[in-house]
Amino acid sequence: MATFIVLLGPPGVGKGTQAKILSERTRLAHISSGDLFRENLKNQTELGKLAQTYMTRGELVPDDVTIGMIRDRLSRSDCKNGAILDGFPRTPTQADALESILEEFNGQVDAVPVIVVAENELIERLSNRWTCRASGHIFNGKTNPPKEVGKCDFDASDLYQRDDDTAATVKHRIQVYMNQSLPLISYYRERGKLVEIDGMRPIEEVTQALMDALKK
Repeated sequence: MATFIVLLGPPGVGKGTQAKILSERTRLAHISSGDLFRENLKNQTELGKLAQTYMTRGELVPDDVTIGMIRDRLSRSDCKNGAILDGFPRTPTQADALESILEEFNGQVDAVPVIVVAENELIERLSNRWTCRASGHIFNGKTNPPKEVGKCDFDASDLYQRDDDTAATVKHRIQVYMNQSLPLISYYRERGKLVEIDGMRPIEEVTQALMDALKK
């Protein structure tokens, strides 16, 4: 049976980094909802065009459009053994929809690790985050600095700080996440699938804790 993992955690917790490492180690596809949206918009798929109509009007993209993108992505051959979902679902309603989709692919959500980090640490991490202009590589002045200040290690493009990575904005983003995610965390806890992971430890130790949780 295919293995599906939903990875949860607030902004700055290292979820994207861990998802990529887990994908390499488990050979499961990493599906980032943000990347999926950008792919559909860039390729002007039918779902991408539909999403664009809502975004142009400043409206939230309805669940059925997002769910359609997820279903399409999970139908690809690289997901035949399962996938790691990063950024979806965000609500219990979307979680129910995901269960229905996975039934089509002979699978279910096996584990839901949530990476936990203290709020003050998240604020410090994100307010020290720098992004490269060319490809979006991410560096951190505190935990993962570039070899040359202001330059990307991979393509030498300039690094910049996103508007939503300032301390005040970061604090708001974290609060919004906490408020929105509580029902989803409760949803998976009630189903016995939630596993709390201490994200205050070094990257390698967090990865090992995630791998241990998945083995169980």
